Amino acid sequence: MEAENEPVAAAGPVADLRVIEMGQLLAGPFCGQLLADFGAEVIKIEPPGIGDPLREWGQEKPHGHSLWWPVVARNKKSVTLNLREEEGQAIVRELVKKSDILLENFRPGTLERWNLGYEQLSAINPRLVMIRVSGFGQTGPRSQEAGFGAIGEAMGGLRHVIGDPDRPPARAGISIGDSLAATFACLGGMMAIHARGRTGRGQVVDSAIYEAVLAMMESLVTEYDKTGYIRERTGAVLPNVAPSNVYPCSDGMVLIAGNQDTVFRRLAQGIGQPELAKDERYATHTARGKRQAELDALIAAWTQQRTVDDVIAAMNQSGVPVGKIYRAPDMMTDPHFIAREAIVRVAHKTFGDLAMQNVVPKLSETPGSVRTAGPELGEHNDEIYKGLLGLDEARLAELRQRGII
Repeated sequence: MEAENEPVAAAGPVADLRVIEMGQLLAGPFCGQLLADFGAEVIKIEPPGIGDPLREWGQEKPHGHSLWWPVVARNKKSVTLNLREEEGQAIVRELVKKSDILLENFRPGTLERWNLGYEQLSAINPRLVMIRVSGFGQTGPRSQEAGFGAIGEAMGGLRHVIGDPDRPPARAGISIGDSLAATFACLGGMMAIHARGRTGRGQVVDSAIYEAVLAMMESLVTEYDKTGYIRERTGAVLPNVAPSNVYPCSDGMVLIAGNQDTVFRRLAQGIGQPELAKDERYATHTARGKRQAELDALIAAWTQQRTVDDVIAAMNQSGVPVGKIYRAPDMMTDPHFIAREAIVRVAHKTFGDLAMQNVVPKLSETPGSVRTAGPELGEHNDEIYKGLLGLDEARLAELRQRGII
């Protein structure tokens, strides 16, 4: 996990792709992060003098700098450009001629008002794939409404099932709706690029936050459709899936998942009560589900007399899934995290180096990599505007003076 002294050359399975990233905050930029992690050249367009608001976000801001931005903008190139001005829009069209993907998460209709809709841009570059991330999608009666991740999580069904049953719906401690929509957007983008290899033409990828959340809701809709059953909040457990819970230890707590029949037999053996696996009250998945609280109490009576490490050792010896509930300090020192390089350190101009999560998934032949932390605002203006588009210094000075870049 040592800091990089020199930037790593772009590599990975999509190192031949150039992406223009528009929009701000998380849903679009996280999709851009995923593409950049696997080698794509991602050109992040930001408003001159302001930048993406995510540059100011985060719980902790040492030196006045966001610690969120270096992660979500890693491996990207930042250029400044005023998209509301015709000259800024003209520069986008020039970039589109030389790019494979345009990624945006503005409210639907915004690009069309700027004459940057897919019809206009695909006329310039028929191979262009446009990835569009929004709250409600590009069509439908709510498509024009503002839609943040929190609303998508609520509308997609996730918020209703998170938390304890005697309290209002809770939220996950991360922006899961945005991240899911971004992940599906990236998946769709790669599918569109694959299809382009056969057809020679790009297409639009329409990723809606509420639909990305809905896609993860398992059999929630089907259960209601066929039985009228509505899933509710159940706290730390899944109804009828037992034992699978957080259990108290003498010095903390541990999560044990022994709900499969064969695993439960090993769990019963591991806690010194093999007879439980033959008891008709607990012998089958259905029986255990009916006595979930009762079974949890039996296991808790055993775990609370032992330390976390002792419980983990006993479960590992018995072949039962078990683990601590990690926080950041646990992750930083865990031997498994270290062995798999799940966390890497990346050089940063202000902080010296930063620890952050590594690229997933791991590819054996063309792995992704974290090459640079999030860039300074406009750090790559010269590289892109001079090197890629061929604008001379006089033209750049004029554009700067007029607030276009």
